[in-house]
Amino acid sequence: MGRNIRKRRSPLTVKVIAASAAVALGGGGLLYAQMNASAHESNNSAQNYTKAAAASAVATISCPDVGQKLTNVPANAKQGVATELANLDKQITEAYARLASTRQAQANDANFVQNAIVGPLKEKRAATINRIRLDITRVGGTFDNSLSQLAACTTQSANQTTAGQGNNNGGQNNNGGQNNNNGGQASAAPSASASAPANIGGQAGNGPVAADFVDITKVAANVLAKPQKSGQASTGTFTTRCGTNQNKNHNTDNVIVAPGVTNGAHHLHDYVGNQKVNAFATNDSMLAAPSSCQNQSDLSSYYWPVVRVQDGSQDFDQNADGGGKEGNVGKILTPVQAQIKYVGSPASKVVAMPQFLRIITGDAKTTTNGLANANAHWSCTGFENKVQLTTQYPICPQGSNVVRTFAFQSCWDGVNIDSANHRTHVAFADPASGVCGNGFKAIPQLTMRLVYKITPPTLQADGTVKNAYAVDGFPEQLHKPSTDHDDFISITKNNLAATIANCINTGRKCQ
Repeated sequence: MGRNIRKRRSPLTVKVIAASAAVALGGGGLLYAQMNASAHESNNSAQNYTKAAAASAVATISCPDVGQKLTNVPANAKQGVATELANLDKQITEAYARLASTRQAQANDANFVQNAIVGPLKEKRAATINRIRLDITRVGGTFDNSLSQLAACTTQSANQTTAGQGNNNGGQNNNGGQNNNNGGQASAAPSASASAPANIGGQAGNGPVAADFVDITKVAANVLAKPQKSGQASTGTFTTRCGTNQNKNHNTDNVIVAPGVTNGAHHLHDYVGNQKVNAFATNDSMLAAPSSCQNQSDLSSYYWPVVRVQDGSQDFDQNADGGGKEGNVGKILTPVQAQIKYVGSPASKVVAMPQFLRIITGDAKTTTNGLANANAHWSCTGFENKVQLTTQYPICPQGSNVVRTFAFQSCWDGVNIDSANHRTHVAFADPASGVCGNGFKAIPQLTMRLVYKITPPTLQADGTVKNAYAVDGFPEQLHKPSTDHDDFISITKNNLAATIANCINTGRKCQ
């Protein structure tokens, strides 16, 4: 929609225009139209505030994550299954768009969400899950018929998705989340706003809300002590310098989870390292690609969701899939620092990473999946050794920057470079001893530290937050901080993988 409007329209007029545009655009335009209306109202106000939702409003749609339940997919069925899993994500996105664009109908009819959104979504999901069953069984694989029960979705109200409501901000070690009790003090829940039940916070109407932020100076120290190092510990480090994505290499694909599917992530990624990664990249094409790393033998792909500041501004993808059309709005922030470092095990030597090993850490869907696989770490410079947050974004004091860190799984099954759910081939070491369990082998642990210069958001007495920032995500996940995640594909040449392992095993600091 154009921004050069000479005569200011009323909020009601804007919503009517947005609804009309939604009908013209079809399903793909519904969310954009609704969100652009909300953004327009926000931009017309003197202050760019994010508003809280009424606690009783339906905030989002919660669907079981079928992909996490798949543990064995035959090689000949992987592409078909990946495509259908991406279809499930697309269906949820479209249903959320309909949810966001039909608030008046919902207010007029208590059964509207069930009859017009959740019910039809169940039918679509059931058909898609059945196609996954056929993809697997037609090549001789076994399908767990209980997965058919995952077709039904539910709705969540705003109070069910509000951060900091007495939880411990930590994830359990379930092949995906470190058990580090990254707690934070709960900030006050946002006040109900009966006048804006459709606005679940944020510049685009889908988060974040005030309760997603906390003043880090008011959070008690929560960082756990590291395991004691044994005599067999691998104490070296290897740092690779790959830049901060200054060249703006972005896309909304995810070649690990949704190969061959454009916009498979439904949110924008920063890419450093390998420069030719998209939905259609192959091992061979990535091995032949250039790298942003100073060490040109490091062709690995390091990619993560972008962070945006919601100050009323827009970026290049305001009208694009994965961007503004799916609730990811505001100015994209490039990290001022990006450190990529491999570290060792406190319990043993490490083996070299296999070529093309794929690892995803964290969970992009914790708003609906829960925190079992959450591995988000948010903090501020000067506080990193004291406080790490999982379910809230930090508000940093003057002179301090936002820090976003990742510590990837450091145990490998010794055989597979990926798994059906992209989790079970790797695991975290025991947090107390640092030992890999279940016959897994210790590998160099990839750690990443991203630093952002962000004007601190301010929480208002009425439950609003001014100039929020948030990580990109699936629209129905409401930009919760716990949905932060990171992706990695190990691609090296000239024996670099062995060099990294040797450096770590011999206690040297290399780069």
